[in-house]
Amino acid sequence: MNWQTRDIAPGLYLVATPLGNARDITLRGLDLLAGANVLAAEDTRSLRRLMDIHGIPVADRPLIAYHDHNGDRARPRLLAALDAGQSVVYASEAGTPLISDPGFDLMRAALEAGYACTTAPGATAAVAALTLSGLPSDRFMFAGFLPNSSGKRKKILAECADVPATLIFYESPKRLGAMLRDAAEVLGADRAAVVCRELTKKFEERRAGSLAELSEVYLNQTPKGEIVVVIDRGAGRVMDQDSLDAALTDALTRMSVKDAASDIARRFGVPRRDAYQRAMALGKN
Repeated sequence: MNWQTRDIAPGLYLVATPLGNARDITLRGLDLLAGANVLAAEDTRSLRRLMDIHGIPVADRPLIAYHDHNGDRARPRLLAALDAGQSVVYASEAGTPLISDPGFDLMRAALEAGYACTTAPGATAAVAALTLSGLPSDRFMFAGFLPNSSGKRKKILAECADVPATLIFYESPKRLGAMLRDAAEVLGADRAAVVCRELTKKFEERRAGSLAELSEVYLNQTPKGEIVVVIDRGAGRVMDQDSLDAALTDALTRMSVKDAASDIARRFGVPRRDAYQRAMALGKN
């Protein structure tokens, strides 16, 4: 179908684009793509293809690439268009702009300069995976991409260990197995998780299991496509001394004092020094 062009007010508009299925875009998003004076996109080829599918011509309008490698050069041109009273639409390659996406600096600069800014909400891989996971959705934390190195990755995972919320991460297919292995070590091998791959696309996949089970699967195979990992919330913090002592006593049957203290401090959110001192006392007894 051919989309009707409608005039839109000057300002910066963020438009969410489909994760895979081209029909997962809002009518308002199509209105904005049809009516903007200037178009900007993380990947101009993806946006042009989406507009072609929906019968929206680029025509003689500027279509400007805006990504991590050219933001400093492209941003002044887009701000100049805003200064001239034009409407500018920025679209991410897939999903909602600014969610693990290079449009952040553009939006911040436009807000700081006092231009009108708004968003046309739509698809977001993190929320799509959460709803598909079957894990608790009343409280969740999106943590984006973890670091490449195992040591830094474990550090961030440890900081998330006792967050009382479902955890959501984006991950590279090549790093998925290693990430799940580290998560099993830091968060607990039995902690429930779901790997969502290629959401809304032809080869969409949902695989659930414990972190240990999933790490075993993906250490032995490298999947393709876009990956979201959803991990169930932890068991929570120990609130009383008797419970803490019981957990430490159990850990001491399997670990050294140092390792037991570190394990309990990570799992239950108590200061490591306090856990170590208590483990020393229990060890002597």
